[in-house]
Amino acid sequence: MGNQVEKLTHLSYKEVPTADPTGVDRDDGPRIGVSYIFSNDDEDTEPQPPPQGSEGGGAPDVEDGPQPPPPQPYDPRLHEVECSVFYRDECIYQKSFAPGSAALSTYTPENLLNKCNPGDLVEFVSQAQYPHWAVYVGNFQVVHLHRLEVSNSFLTDASQGRRGRVVNDLYRYKPLSPSAVVRNALAHVGAKERELSWRNSESFAAWCRYGKREFKIGGELRIGKQPYRLQIQLSAQRSHTLEFQSLEDLIMEKRRNDQIGRAAVLQELAMHLHPTEPDEGDSSTARTTPPSRHPREPGSEEEDRDVEPH
Repeated sequence: MGNQVEKLTHLSYKEVPTADPTGVDRDDGPRIGVSYIFSNDDEDTEPQPPPQGSEGGGAPDVEDGPQPPPPQPYDPRLHEVECSVFYRDECIYQKSFAPGSAALSTYTPENLLNKCNPGDLVEFVSQAQYPHWAVYVGNFQVVHLHRLEVSNSFLTDASQGRRGRVVNDLYRYKPLSPSAVVRNALAHVGAKERELSWRNSESFAAWCRYGKREFKIGGELRIGKQPYRLQIQLSAQRSHTLEFQSLEDLIMEKRRNDQIGRAAVLQELAMHLHPTEPDEGDSSTARTTPPSRHPREPGSEEEDRDVEPH
C-alpha cells in the first residue's frame, strides 16, 4: 500500500477548521488533527464543447430571437481567487491583484512562447477549469502531468487553446537551477499511474522547480496541529483563513477554488460564515464567526480520474 492517504471529501466550507480572519494564529483552543480535501482534483475534464449553432450540430439559429452575448476575454480578477499560503508564520505563496502587478496577465500560447525560458513554470487557465501547470524545457516544448502520465508536448498542444502565463514568482521557495529543473522534468517523462508521486500538474511542476518533498503524495506526516494556512482575500479589508496539515491538501483546495471561480467561493463563504460588526475603532478587518462543526462521516469518494495515492 505504501503511502496510503486517507481523505475526507467535503463539498463546501461548512465543516472546515477555521482560523482568525486576520491571519493571526491564536492558540486559544484545541485544533482538529485531520486534513481536509473538499473534492478530487480532476483537472483532466474534457474541453468545453463549442457554442451550439448551425455548424456545431446544436439547435438551429433563431433569426428573430435574442442573440447570446459574445464571450468575454478571460480576466483573472473576475475568475480567480486572491490568496496567500503560510507555513506557520512564513508566506510561501501569494497570488495578488495589487495595482501595478502584471504577473497574472495571460497570453495566447503563441505569444507565451516568446516569454518562456527553460526551467520556467507555465500555467494555463480558463474559466470553470482546473489550472494546468507545465515545465518549459526549451524548443517550444513543455513537460507536464496530464491524464495520469508525465508527457513531453509542444506548449501549444499542452495549452489546449487556453491562455497561459509564466508563474515562477507565485511560490516563494528558492528555485533550483534551470538545468536542474529541466532535468527533473525530463527524468519523469513516461511515468504513469502508480509510478506517480503527485496528485496534479501543479504539484509535479512545482516539485520539478523547487525539489521539495512537500509537493509529493505523502511527503509530510499529517499529525498534530495544522501548520499550513490558506488565507482567502474576501475584499480589500477582509480575509478568511483555512488550516491544513499538509501542503498537498492545501494545493488541492486552492485549485478547487480556481476551478469553481471567485464568485462561487465568495458565495460559499457568505453562506457559512456570519459577519459581525467590527469593534468600534477597528475598521481595517471585518470579523467572521466560524461555523459550528457537526460530526463527520467518511465522505463517499467521487469518481477520481486524477492520481490515486499509493
